[in-house]
Amino acid sequence: MSISASLVKELREKTGVGMMDCKRALEETNGDVEKAVDLLRERGLSKAAKKAGRVTAEGLVDAYIHNGRIGVLIEINTETDFAAKSSDFKQFIRDMAMQVAASSPKYVSKEDVPEDEVDKEREILTEQVKNEGKPEHVANKIVEGRLEKFYEEVCLLEQPFIRDTNIRVKDLLNEKISKIGENIKIRRFVRYEVGEGLEKREENFAEEVAKQVKM
Repeated sequence: MSISASLVKELREKTGVGMMDCKRALEETNGDVEKAVDLLRERGLSKAAKKAGRVTAEGLVDAYIHNGRIGVLIEINTETDFAAKSSDFKQFIRDMAMQVAASSPKYVSKEDVPEDEVDKEREILTEQVKNEGKPEHVANKIVEGRLEKFYEEVCLLEQPFIRDTNIRVKDLLNEKISKIGENIKIRRFVRYEVGEGLEKREENFAEEVAKQVKM
């Protein structure tokens, strides 16, 4: 397929890789930017991938409070104190605090989800597919596809970014790594919501946060 210059530019901005490598990756993935990012990372071409092993012992802890109803504490690390004080880094950590407030993830990444929780979810999804009468030869693919949706709900890095739902948080993270020039790790977060776990009137505060972010 013909690859547009705008797609190549988008991939280059995400990865910091040269134009020709970006174009080839897009051609091999039929213009799918997210798959092209993964392909470049697998080949060790992405700047973000090359920085992934570097130690991140500096960073910031940020807090976000929404109308006194939702509170988030989040720690994001980088390699140097200098980078942690940059406006790009500060904006990223604030965006991530608001992301957690709005989308309520439980974990940072897929790797953080306990194996028994994944197994239980897979069992539930498998039973659902059986009850729907799906053919056996496609059942596994359907289950794995729905498992990806599960990860999207519970893992911060897999979620659509609240300010631009066309990209995922992990894509934004890679953009920041390329732009700042240092490895960045979202280490941990905690989210509090008033009355959480108690029986109460149904109110969707997370949806309220998301709407305000997009205004």
